[in-house]
Amino acid sequence: MSDMFSIETGGNAVKAPVLSTGREHKTLRAGFIPLMDASILIVAAEIGFANREGLTLDLVRDVSWANVRDRLAFRQFDIAHMLSPMPVASMLGLGSNPSPTLTPFSLGRGGNAITLSVRLYERMKAQAGLADDASALANARALAAVLADMKARGEAPPTLGMTYPFSSHNYEFRYWLAAGGIDPDRDVKLVVVPPPLTSDALAAGAIDGFCVGAPWNMIASERGTGRIVAAKQDIWPLAPEKVLGLRPDWAEANADTVSRLIVALDRAARWCDDPAHRDDLAAILSDTRYIAAPRTIIRRVLDGEFSLDARGTKRRIPDYFLFHRGAANYPRPNQALWIYSQMMRWGQVDFSEANMARATSAFRPDLYTAALGPDAMLPGPEDAAALEMFMDARRFDPVDLAAYVAGFPVRSPVAMATETDEG
Repeated sequence: MSDMFSIETGGNAVKAPVLSTGREHKTLRAGFIPLMDASILIVAAEIGFANREGLTLDLVRDVSWANVRDRLAFRQFDIAHMLSPMPVASMLGLGSNPSPTLTPFSLGRGGNAITLSVRLYERMKAQAGLADDASALANARALAAVLADMKARGEAPPTLGMTYPFSSHNYEFRYWLAAGGIDPDRDVKLVVVPPPLTSDALAAGAIDGFCVGAPWNMIASERGTGRIVAAKQDIWPLAPEKVLGLRPDWAEANADTVSRLIVALDRAARWCDDPAHRDDLAAILSDTRYIAAPRTIIRRVLDGEFSLDARGTKRRIPDYFLFHRGAANYPRPNQALWIYSQMMRWGQVDFSEANMARATSAFRPDLYTAALGPDAMLPGPEDAAALEMFMDARRFDPVDLAAYVAGFPVRSPVAMATETDEG
């Protein structure tokens, strides 16, 4: 038997059947950060996909990734919207509270960008003759020229914000900087800024740029305070962005619930990926309970349409968000190894075979495929080639990680002693 469930979104009634499963109904407390890559979790709750599986998602809006990590570890959350490197870091024992965490489901690909202050960008244009349609690599090289000039003049290096030491934002920002010949640990000052505060921090002059997820880059550019200079797709198109985080002991004790949750998220991901649902998705996300950003900006970001600056410079990135297609939800162990390689590159952890095993143990495709069975979308042969698509044309080698990391001309010479500010 089933009833009908409806929600008003932007004037359109979206309906999904609520099924009587005969199983105990469970409420899961889920932490999230107000970003567009929380869409799958939000839609699973709002449109009824979780309810169909006998689950209620109690979504809790949080302000920082350190909070989300701690509240999952301290059992205030059952599940969490997490940065893809966070489970890897936890399994490697990194951070101030490395509680073991795994992920059986990726919440999609895309969504990040790098934004610099208009003042810094204008200096890049003047110094390097930069064109408005310059590539991400050309922008990085132009910044390198400006930094050399600043050093020669005795000026302090710019302060750049990222969201968490063990984040895709940190590694992507560092990759972009290093590809342009910039040492992220010597030539700039990297600090942690929680995602919802990045645009305000740039406007206040507290930072000179940031790497963050949507919609905060577009908020800064439309305010006239920032210029978008690179997108996640420019750096590594296949990169996983956010994931579903679970404590291993909770996942083991609630195996049936985990399976039902994965099914609900898979259905929500398919719904989010349908272009016909973008108006409704933008309406849901703009609500004050979720992202609390202008609906018009969210809608354009879903289409991959960017205002790079306040002067109207535009860019369109097809598939800026992939919520389901291309096996976007499959937690690939090789992606965990690339994340581990960047932790090695920047001195956060040493290389060992044991660490490789710990890193890959964070991504659990076995739970994903067991839950979805024949409905599981698995990586295709094109995945191997896509894994190698980096902005500097370097080929990722998961077989010989030590040699791969040693081959980067810009890298940290020593391991960092401690993790400092987490935001």
